[in-house]
Amino acid sequence: MNWEEAIKEFENYLKIERGLSQNSVWAYVADMDKLAIYAQLDLKIDSPLNLNSAHLDAFVQDIAQHHFKASSQARLVSGVRTFYKFLLLTDQLTSDPSELLESPKVGRKLPDTLSHNEIDALIGAIDLSKPEGHRNKAILETLYACGLRVTELVELKISNLYFNDEFIKVVGKGSKERLVPIGHSAMKYINIYLHEYRTHISIKKGFEDVVFLNRNGRALTRVMIFTIIKDLAQKIGLQKTISPHTFRHSFATELVQRGADLRAVQEMLGHESITTTEIYTHLDREYLRSTLLQFHPRP
Repeated sequence: MNWEEAIKEFENYLKIERGLSQNSVWAYVADMDKLAIYAQLDLKIDSPLNLNSAHLDAFVQDIAQHHFKASSQARLVSGVRTFYKFLLLTDQLTSDPSELLESPKVGRKLPDTLSHNEIDALIGAIDLSKPEGHRNKAILETLYACGLRVTELVELKISNLYFNDEFIKVVGKGSKERLVPIGHSAMKYINIYLHEYRTHISIKKGFEDVVFLNRNGRALTRVMIFTIIKDLAQKIGLQKTISPHTFRHSFATELVQRGADLRAVQEMLGHESITTTEIYTHLDREYLRSTLLQFHPRP
């Protein structure tokens, strides 16, 4: 089994058996391509079956010397382990050379968030006189109201809007579906966009059920959502570096700080593990102090 064959089989495994999203599959494949290039050019080894633990250690050290961030190194190590577990699972190997591979320690970075005033300023900067204005307002309202990932937003379907029940159905990572509550404000602006503006677009075949469309009647791209938000941030002179994910972080942080159950937040965000959700328990010192004074019997 050469590298090309192994990586192709690995890709199919990730898609079909693991059910990962296309973006996740691409990330795994890109990392394994790095390992394959290193093995063939530096080690002169044409098959992943011939690598041992020393070879893999050397690969990780080489990655570190090329100034990859610790988080990127950790992701690569995780990918290598998953790749070799796949080779074990398919009986290509009888032992795992990645078993003792050490991953660099990665400090957990607290996510940037937006205040209510900053979110209001961003939404208020949208030019509603332009054809895309009401669409963009509905997009930002939905991101903040539901804490969606950008891919979940651009793939949101009209048939998955259950406004009578005040829920939307979201297809998340690994094609996993979940129901997310949606607020009245977001529903209002989505309805305005759907019934007063989207109806004037000539919709291309295959995109009839997609909520947010570009002027050509096709689904918006992830890049377009980033661009919309970046342009609005520049317009109001916001000093923070923000993205669609910043709205997701803000959504989760608000819920946790206001006392929402962490399991409920996990469900709404679609996190597989609650340890991922726990990052949103980063509460400021003033909030913690006020909580202590309010609830501790001997503050």
